[in-house]
Amino acid sequence: MGRRTKIVATLGPATDVPGVLEKMVEAGVDVVRLNFSHGDADAHRGRAEAIRECSRQFGRHVGILADLQGPKIRIARFGGSGKVYLEEGARFDLDVDLPPESGDNTQVGVCYRELPRDVKSGDVLLLDDGRIVLKVVHIDGSRIVCQVAIGGELSDHKGINKQGGGLSAEALSDKDREDIKTAVAIDADYIAVSFPRTAADIHEARALLRAAGGDAGVIAKIERAEALEALDEIIEASDAVMVARGDLGVEIGDANLPKWQKEIIKRARAKNRAVITATQMMESMIQSPLPTRAEVFDVANAVIDGTDAVMLSAETATGKYPDRAVAAMHRVCLEAEKHPHVRKPDNCIDERFTRVDETIAISAMYAANHLPVKAIAALTESGATPICMSRISSSIPIYAMTSHEKTCRKVTLYRGVYPLTFYKDTSNHAELNRAVVEEFLNRKIVSMGDLIIITEGDLTGMRGGTNQMKIARVNPIVSSAYNFS
Repeated sequence: MGRRTKIVATLGPATDVPGVLEKMVEAGVDVVRLNFSHGDADAHRGRAEAIRECSRQFGRHVGILADLQGPKIRIARFGGSGKVYLEEGARFDLDVDLPPESGDNTQVGVCYRELPRDVKSGDVLLLDDGRIVLKVVHIDGSRIVCQVAIGGELSDHKGINKQGGGLSAEALSDKDREDIKTAVAIDADYIAVSFPRTAADIHEARALLRAAGGDAGVIAKIERAEALEALDEIIEASDAVMVARGDLGVEIGDANLPKWQKEIIKRARAKNRAVITATQMMESMIQSPLPTRAEVFDVANAVIDGTDAVMLSAETATGKYPDRAVAAMHRVCLEAEKHPHVRKPDNCIDERFTRVDETIAISAMYAANHLPVKAIAALTESGATPICMSRISSSIPIYAMTSHEKTCRKVTLYRGVYPLTFYKDTSNHAELNRAVVEEFLNRKIVSMGDLIIITEGDLTGMRGGTNQMKIARVNPIVSSAYNFS
């Protein structure tokens, strides 16, 4: 059986080098991330075409995640060297009316014009992922007068966060609206919404996506303090969530991150949503061919907590060893998945279900975990049944068997689910079941005498129509037929 936890890797200049993308796919990448904070539409289009071609070359399904930039809450620029040094205790002002190139060691411009209205005396502003800390003294029109609480080097275009959250910037900018159209044009499988505060932000993104003719899944990046207050609603509005630990850690404090990471994973799984754990997972591999021991533990703990996927950012986008970073994450996930806690079946006896397909999915997993089942075949149109199955801890592989290429790419994000392109134009369930077994035998997934579980719907081709489960033993009775018992 292969690795169950999925790997998301960010594309960038390092992956544009000939041969690198192929090595990453060989190393096991499942989903690639296009970071719309960098590059233009042509660059994203070129990388999307490259991964599609690479997928065909290796006969693998690889999903594409288009990550929207979100609101730009950043300082402007410093003249000269592009950086200054801020002394602790010194005055330093943020001014939305200051010309963009006029920053120095006493002041700098800000691109977010609402900032003076969003802060008050006593607030704490965190720059450059919290490396620089400013305490707001008072507001003077367009100028925010601050005192440097923690100083250091500050360079152009660094981000601004407010400790505890509270910045009013909308999640979707004009740029994001255009980028959604680009994501549809390149047939992205997921779009990620940056800095959502409420479920309404996710609904708006989905409406824009549909209006542009797209049907990608929508991922909510949990990176604002306010998002934690509306977490359940945001999860329910999304197809998946991302624990975006960079900005979230800045806003809520790094000591609070571990408990919230675990809570987000737990709640997402409970609501049948996929979850990605992201940010600095193997940061040292930007420069080093090996991860640190702390990074190994970080990835392993996310796997043990139940995350669907772990993500690489700069490690693959701009790092020296993109394919080695994927390979390192692959081997850590494989070993972490051997932990008894990961393989222990969940108990859903007290659960109540609202959908027939969900009931069949959970029933199949309960049976699989209590019988010597070799594999599960989930015949699916949309991928809804496989994701329900994947919420139950198990070591049994779930094969999402579908004729839809888009569904194959969508399930690349689901833990323990493996896509299989499967065509069988028949409404005869006996023929369909035989075809499933033949496919498994041809791929050497099962052997004679093995037990498998098949889930399907009465009406093939209907989304959400899974309503039956069959437990089958593979036994030859004639040369090309199999006995189901």
